[in-house]
Amino acid sequence: MDSNEHELAEGAAPPPPRAPGIAGLSTPYRVLTSLALGAVGIAACTHLALVFLHVAPSNTLSKQHAGTVDAWIYPEFEQNWKLFAPNPLQQNIAVEVRAEVRTAAGELLTTSWRDLSAEDAAAIRHSLLPSHTEQNELRRAWDFYTGSHDEDEKPVGERGELSEEYLRRIAVDRLAPDHRGGRILRIQMRSATTSVPAPKWSTESTDTQTYYRELPWWKV
Repeated sequence: MDSNEHELAEGAAPPPPRAPGIAGLSTPYRVLTSLALGAVGIAACTHLALVFLHVAPSNTLSKQHAGTVDAWIYPEFEQNWKLFAPNPLQQNIAVEVRAEVRTAAGELLTTSWRDLSAEDAAAIRHSLLPSHTEQNELRRAWDFYTGSHDEDEKPVGERGELSEEYLRRIAVDRLAPDHRGGRILRIQMRSATTSVPAPKWSTESTDTQTYYRELPWWKV
């Protein structure tokens, strides 16, 4: 009889099974895990509270903490309710960008216009779980910019410069992977707006010509 058979023969009990979940961790790891879960819970509750104050009707609390709420919400978490507006959008607005690039050989060239909106549409088409970023990031950034600038592209209000920085950051992030051999010096963005044609049964006449709004060149 070997030693293992001898121990079993003497009635030695097997080691107790490990407890499931956090309870099965050692004390230091249980403390760290509890702290991490607590921090995530606090952050989630804080985010929900700030979004609620942003979308709720104006009240004493939202007025008192307006600066904090706006700093957290804009621009990434801004809310938009145009779907339920009395006059929903009836235009297709495509956001395009081009860049001035210094190549590795020292040559200065200007790229052709690149339709970022079409790329987003292609990424979500036929997708069962489309990305929230692909659906809304660029569109909301453009709305944010146009809502904080006048017809001369001058900032209106305190968030004008922030909207420019946000839109520029999105465009450069999209362009950078295609120009790793060179350096992007400047970018220019524009919108191409085309009205949605009236249905065939309607007698309404719609101007379906595409109109462009070009922004000035921005240094990167």
